[in-house]
Order: sequence, then C-alpha cells, then structure tokens
Amino acid sequence: MEILQKPILTEKASALTEKANRFTFRVDHRANKLQIKSAIEQMYGVNIVALNTMVVQGKAKSRNTKAGLVTGRSPKYKKAIVTLKDGETIDYYANI
Repeated sequence: MEILQKPILTEKASALTEKANRFTFRVDHRANKLQIKSAIEQMYGVNIVALNTMVVQGKAKSRNTKAGLVTGRSPKYKKAIVTLKDGETIDYYANI
C-alpha cells in the first residue's frame, strides 16, 4: 500500500504552509494516523508535532452530451494535514 499519494498544492494549502508550518498530503484511504506519520517522517526526515486527517467528499459533476445530461461524482479521498516542529520544512521537489 502506497500511503503517500501526492502533496496537495492549492492556494489554501500554501497559505497554511506559510502561516502555520502545516503541509497537506493526499493519502491512501485505508491508512491510519500512525502509518501516515511514520511514512512522512521516513520520507522527508522531519519531526511531526500534530497530524489531522479528513475524508474529502467528491464533487458533483455534470456535462451535456448528445445523449442528454450526464451526471456523476468525482471520487472521495483522504487528506492529511501535518504540523511540523518549528524550524523544519518539507521540500516537495527534493524526492523526485
């Protein structure tokens, strides 16, 4: 199971990083907080102070086609917000 899927790089997540030293990741929906914490600490070599997780519901999508209006939902996913110790940071692009 690949626990960390990708970092979330949105304006809201960037504001959290700048103001509160919090980083946001998209994670596997089966992973618990202990698994997520150990995966981030091992991959980036940082100390985690707090970890919050949430399940983000998918958005409703619709489009017009020749057959008429087609509706559906994008899939839900699990998001982890990690608070790091003061003075530490995560460079997303260092592990590529």
